[in-house]
Amino acid sequence: MSRFSPGRFWAIVLKEFIQMRRDRATFAMIVGIPVVQLLLFGYAINSDPKHLPTVVLDADGGPYARSIVQAMRHSDYFEVLDNAASEAGARELLQLGKAQFVLNIPVDFSRRLLRGERPAVLLEADATDPAATGPALSAMSLLMTNVLNRDLPGPLAELHGGAGPVELIVHRHYNPENITQYNTVPGLMGVVLTMTMVIITALAITRERERGTMENLLATPARPLEVLTGKILPYIAVGYIQVSLVLGAARLLFDVPMVGSVALLYAVALVFIAANLSVGITFSTLAKNQLQAVQMAFFFFLPSLLLSGFMFPFRGMPEWAQAIGSCLPLTHFLRIARGVLLKGGGFADIAPEIWPIALFMVVVMAVALKRYRQTLD
Repeated sequence: MSRFSPGRFWAIVLKEFIQMRRDRATFAMIVGIPVVQLLLFGYAINSDPKHLPTVVLDADGGPYARSIVQAMRHSDYFEVLDNAASEAGARELLQLGKAQFVLNIPVDFSRRLLRGERPAVLLEADATDPAATGPALSAMSLLMTNVLNRDLPGPLAELHGGAGPVELIVHRHYNPENITQYNTVPGLMGVVLTMTMVIITALAITRERERGTMENLLATPARPLEVLTGKILPYIAVGYIQVSLVLGAARLLFDVPMVGSVALLYAVALVFIAANLSVGITFSTLAKNQLQAVQMAFFFFLPSLLLSGFMFPFRGMPEWAQAIGSCLPLTHFLRIARGVLLKGGGFADIAPEIWPIALFMVVVMAVALKRYRQTLD
């Protein structure tokens, strides 16, 4: 066996650097993915969400009730919206996801407080994501204790003793037992579709190019739209198989409640699947080989996973991260899946989450069509 040759060793090292320089897309991914991870985990990810939208139903209107609400306004955990006109209106905001909490202060709160009857204050929470509500619920109890200790001086200080002057009752809606699977499994459906649909179709045209069959495809009279939609359609069936598998496992293995219409969820899933397939087709027209196509798919999947609200509370992220997350289809599909399955939402409830996915699909598909025509040239 010949001995180790430093000259041959450095020749191979030099060859690898030259190949790395020529494959600029791969090099950009090698540098870009760590940078994106660093920025997202360093600045965007926050497991302690603040400024959660809160609706107040203050039927008492007394100074102690106003003091509690004012303390919530000064707290970092709550962003108190305008008072709701009715309990039904507040419940609707909670169901639509526009409010995270509803605070109910009863009509005789102040009178019962001064009598030492320990009145109850009800805090209703949207508990579909337990991680989003947990820290705020813990803070609410301490906040009320501190406020009333301050506002009940002198002879009223005796009300501080025992269990405290006020009873805080928390009602967790849509996931009362704070079961993590109820939040994770419906969201997992969108994560699986995003990962597989984008990667599968990202390989579609690059595979044709690497196998040398792209020329045959270009020689056919098929129009670009016909080719692209023809490549997408079979994978829509694959996507529905995945949806069925996740829903079956959610029901049979994890006992996830399905309060709403599963048929509606199936119908909306078509838009989401098509949007992800469009992304994959676009990457397929941009990449020079299958490796680059997979790298691009991973580059899209990473922010989708981190900024959609699947792993970390969406409202815990800064506004710029929420703006990016709002452009991603997975963010809206998570709200649709949880809204239908856990909250029983109908089409009117989830419609505001459908059109951003459809718009994303149209824009990305337009890019794919433009790139495909350039490929024809």
